[in-house]
Amino acid sequence: MRTTLPALLSPIVVALGVIAMGVPVTLATMAARRGHPFGLRPLLMASEVALIVPALVALLLLRRPVAASLGVRAVDRGIVMVAVCGGAALWAASLGLLEVQSVVWPPSEAFLDTFRQLHEALRPHGALDAVFSVAAIAVFPAACEEILFRGVVLPALVRPLGAIGAVLGSAVLFGAIHLDYAGDAAAFTRIPFAILVGIGLGLLRVRTGSLVPPVVAHAVLNAITFATVVVTGADLDTDRPDPVLGIALLLGGSVLSAIALRHARPPLTGLESPPRLV
Repeated sequence: MRTTLPALLSPIVVALGVIAMGVPVTLATMAARRGHPFGLRPLLMASEVALIVPALVALLLLRRPVAASLGVRAVDRGIVMVAVCGGAALWAASLGLLEVQSVVWPPSEAFLDTFRQLHEALRPHGALDAVFSVAAIAVFPAACEEILFRGVVLPALVRPLGAIGAVLGSAVLFGAIHLDYAGDAAAFTRIPFAILVGIGLGLLRVRTGSLVPPVVAHAVLNAITFATVVVTGADLDTDRPDPVLGIALLLGGSVLSAIALRHARPPLTGLESPPRLV
């Protein structure tokens, strides 16, 4: 039984998902005008869920088995730990890339202000508040974005592009949704490191044959960002980027990511083989 979407549907469900993300924002705006404020954290979580609705609807309409199509397969604790380490390594590599990028392509002040305001709004004021912030920043984005890009898009691209081409194609689409609008201008600042992260997560998906490891790695990456940016008070101020630190983080994180990927292959016994993506 075919379990993947047709490849040509991949960019379509991504585009529809991005459009759907605006629905919670519209509803929240309407509620606010009626005197019923909609919190930022529920809004972020609702937007992430909306992102995957078109892809899931497409799977159902085409009668694809959802769990098998997404690659929801159990993995052992060793692979989960590899995913945790891989997520931390990808965080270091992506931070290094952003630092190096800021030397030659500094982010706009409007972009920095937008994210300072977002981080301040998400700063927790107590344990329960921290749990909701982690859910909004780490858990929901990791689960939903991996369902779309490494669960639906990547397998759909394997047949026409091969495994590596599918990893790259899904990473580019993943990067595209990180286009931001700061003030009246588009901000491309997050796209390069999102593509880098997408490649790492895609390789993890291919190596393990399961969606679980990239979800874990993505959640770890986002949680570290939350801890360093929101909890510690650090911000995205890159007026004085450090290229030496950036190169060290980029190279070190990339090497550690490669080591994690080498250990990401599930152990095989007898005539077993890794689960196929298609």
